[in-house]
Amino acid sequence: MAFLFKPDFNALLFKVGADGTKIWNPGPVLIALGHAFFTLSLGMGAIMVYGSYLPSGTSIARTTFVIAGADTVVALLAGMVIFPIVFANGLEPAAGPGLLFQSLPMAFGHMPWGGFFGTLFFILLTFAAWSSSISLIEPAVTWLVENHGMERLTASVIMGIACWAFGLLTVFSFNIWSDVRLLSMFETFKDKTLFDLLDYLTANLMLPLGGLLTAIFAGWVMRTEASRDELEMGDGLAYRLWLLLVRFITPLAVIVVFLHAIDVIRVG
Repeated sequence: MAFLFKPDFNALLFKVGADGTKIWNPGPVLIALGHAFFTLSLGMGAIMVYGSYLPSGTSIARTTFVIAGADTVVALLAGMVIFPIVFANGLEPAAGPGLLFQSLPMAFGHMPWGGFFGTLFFILLTFAAWSSSISLIEPAVTWLVENHGMERLTASVIMGIACWAFGLLTVFSFNIWSDVRLLSMFETFKDKTLFDLLDYLTANLMLPLGGLLTAIFAGWVMRTEASRDELEMGDGLAYRLWLLLVRFITPLAVIVVFLHAIDVIRVG
């Protein structure tokens, strides 16, 4: 509990140098901001597409707070489940998503009917992965349907097969193509496999760029009357604060995250 909930605010912006002095290091904050793109599915188009199915009277502002709050609560609950097992078994807490496949099997192995519940859990995890994949191809399916007149079933099959075939690159990068380095002529990419390359490009380039363009569109291109009506925030302080954030603060923050991700800004 202390590991999760006892903050060290100095560690967010500073680190201790070899001589004991504090050095400015906003790296953890930038990493956390970048992680927000993943956990909230920002910059992918999924929120925009699913938002188009909301009833006309739905408050986007209120829904946004609910989604962000629910996502945070679920993440904290998952942390309270996994990290006690991590520390009890001497695992490395910084191992990332791989902890899911290291800690939970240990937990299931020490409980009655652990084999049954463990199997059930990972089956449900598979369905969760599939549902996420469906949400990520939805923007492409919608684009094919609305701009090229395709039937939804046809568009879904085409995109599903295309994503599956493209996904084989990540599978092969762990076996028969494990030595392939497409961009080895560049220092940043010289040691990256096909999987590493795709992961880097999507996480560090495409997601921040998508988020930046979305913020610019919402703040500068979309009419204020339209955004005010959609947000249902009126024309008071709350809406003006949102407009200030989405026009100036958000693009600046995303640009900083983007530059940090591609090593233009180096900290830590």
